[in-house]
Amino acid sequence: MNFKTFFTLITLFLFSITIYSQTANDLLGRWDLEISKDNSTLPSWLEVKKSGHKTLVGRFVYAFGSARPVAHIKLKDNKFSLAIPPQWEDGEIDMKFEGELINGKLKGTMRYTDGKMYNWTGSKAPQLPHTENPTWGAPTVLFNGKNIDGWHNSGKNSWVVEDGILKSKKSGSNLITNQKYTDFKLHAEFRYAKDGNSGIYLRGRYEVQVADNKGLSPDDILFGGVYGFLTPNEMVAKSAGEWQAYDITLIGNRVTIVANGKTIINDQIIPGITGGALDSREGEPGPIMLQGDHGPVDYRNIVITPIMK
Repeated sequence: MNFKTFFTLITLFLFSITIYSQTANDLLGRWDLEISKDNSTLPSWLEVKKSGHKTLVGRFVYAFGSARPVAHIKLKDNKFSLAIPPQWEDGEIDMKFEGELINGKLKGTMRYTDGKMYNWTGSKAPQLPHTENPTWGAPTVLFNGKNIDGWHNSGKNSWVVEDGILKSKKSGSNLITNQKYTDFKLHAEFRYAKDGNSGIYLRGRYEVQVADNKGLSPDDILFGGVYGFLTPNEMVAKSAGEWQAYDITLIGNRVTIVANGKTIINDQIIPGITGGALDSREGEPGPIMLQGDHGPVDYRNIVITPIMK
């Protein structure tokens, strides 16, 4: 091999490394995904990080379930792929994603756990501004104690009002405010039966778990956690059948949660949408959603105080 050929090969090798590194760097960060599946759009989320100098890893949130780790994101010829074992999905095979970055956007295909193929797209999650020492507006009562005016259902209505209490007596639909919000303080009181499970979705995207978990160690999928992401510093759940309360402050993507009078999450960043989100458009206002598809639950005294811009 002569010097000219050797020099050409070295140049091509270094060029390929540069292209790989640039593509890898461009992929880093958090991405809001939309998956086109069965005539619907499923909100999802992907985070890409570096492990060491060159290995790409991450986290993924599908349309339901919690955030799950991605052990290896493979990058070749400016295209990437990753595989995710089933969590709550039917089927036995891994979900496999293949995609590429084009003009700052992601696009690709997903092989679902049943083997069917679907298309998806992704946009970089926005940097949400955080307001220090905000001025708060007037509190607004979201539930009037008489009916569900100002709310709508995700499906067939399963909510009733009895004695000033908003009740979902069995697994049914989720209840969503007609109004959308950006930054706010939210007060909500709730009660569940033994083994009860519900959730309060902030902007319709970030679930704060409501569940019968008294006596358990804190976890991000249990009482007071931001589902799959943020773990409370203490388990403060009361017994099933007792009224309990959350006071939640959400500014940008930073959240503080006071449960039953104790601060259990203090000004923490919510990395991305949680499973069951209404959409993945994190830069937009969104509603408050009460989860009613996991069993009976009662709510009362739901008050929101928006930030003054």
